[in-house]
Amino acid sequence: MDPASAAPATGSTAASAGVLPRIAAPLLFVMLGVVFASWAARIPAIRDALQLSPAQLGVALLCAGAGSVGAFPLAAWLVGHHGPRRASLWSGTLLLLVVTGLGWAPSLPTLMVLMVGFGVFETSFNVAINAVAARMEHSAGRSIMSRLHAWYCVGTLAGALLGSALAGARIGVGLHFTAVALVAWAVVVVTCAALAPDRPDAQARPGRLTLPRGPLFTLGVVCFCVAIAEGAITDWSGVYMRDALGAGEGTAPLAFAAFSALMLAVRWVADPLKDRWGAQRIVAVGGIAAAAGVGLAAAALNAPLTIAGFALAGAGIAAVFPFIFSAAGRHGATALAGVATMGYSGVLIGPPAIGFVAHLWGLQAAMVVIALVSIAMTLAARRSQLLV
Repeated sequence: MDPASAAPATGSTAASAGVLPRIAAPLLFVMLGVVFASWAARIPAIRDALQLSPAQLGVALLCAGAGSVGAFPLAAWLVGHHGPRRASLWSGTLLLLVVTGLGWAPSLPTLMVLMVGFGVFETSFNVAINAVAARMEHSAGRSIMSRLHAWYCVGTLAGALLGSALAGARIGVGLHFTAVALVAWAVVVVTCAALAPDRPDAQARPGRLTLPRGPLFTLGVVCFCVAIAEGAITDWSGVYMRDALGAGEGTAPLAFAAFSALMLAVRWVADPLKDRWGAQRIVAVGGIAAAAGVGLAAAALNAPLTIAGFALAGAGIAAVFPFIFSAAGRHGATALAGVATMGYSGVLIGPPAIGFVAHLWGLQAAMVVIALVSIAMTLAARRSQLLV
């Protein structure tokens, strides 16, 4: 029996049946955040266990990016043909199987294959739950996407803390990932069963990887820019603190922590602001704030001001992804997947490109490039006809 088709509980469980549909989508976003952060937190342990060089680790991470970009036609078809609820269940299940395998990977070739699968199914699950969120937002008649993405931030913070604690306790990566996958799969099954019934498009067919056109392309440009900025700050802020400011191992991670904390805080309150001021204005102003924050970090005046700069950048770009997915989701699964394709291309291209700039001209120059990308995001947002 398909768990997503399970009937709602009755009788003594009626109360829980009423609660589950309300918390189902937030739980899916939390689960994705926990899984992603659990993986990220144990990358050093996996690198050490397999004795990978920086180049070999980079190749493995690139496999995940390639899988992500190539997955969007599949994701669009799954959501369109089977509906977002079943797509969430199936892609989530496959993602968790892959995550379990990552914890036990015995060699680099195995890790590379699993990383492709991680990219494919993480992306498919991401698109599916955002389609669920877009449908819920349409039914609610008000903005809820940003708060749902805030729950993803809650998950990443929880997953990072869990990973840190288990690593400190010397719990093996395999046991860690297996336990997380089992708990997360139970969450996926229960929450997908509680979601509203699917309304799939029986005519949907698997397609090729194509870029969106017209107004959706402009929306995709905004997504591409914010993905570059967020991915680069995620991967390089700690390195920048260490190399440019000489921060200690305990201080360097505070840059990303501040970035994530402000992103969570802004996402929690962004939906009412969108209803009052409009998505376009918030995204445009956010791009300026992000540029100012990264510019402050690029000045490398001292550690507290640099951390404050990264925090301001997190606040500036916090609402961009939720508002883009909300706008694209109104035009269907194919539009959502196409716009997200451009965004994940930015995730794939951004961190290596920033590393190349840093190699040639230094990390401060790389920070300036991120600030310029944030300004480009503002300009693209001002031209977008769909950010409303």
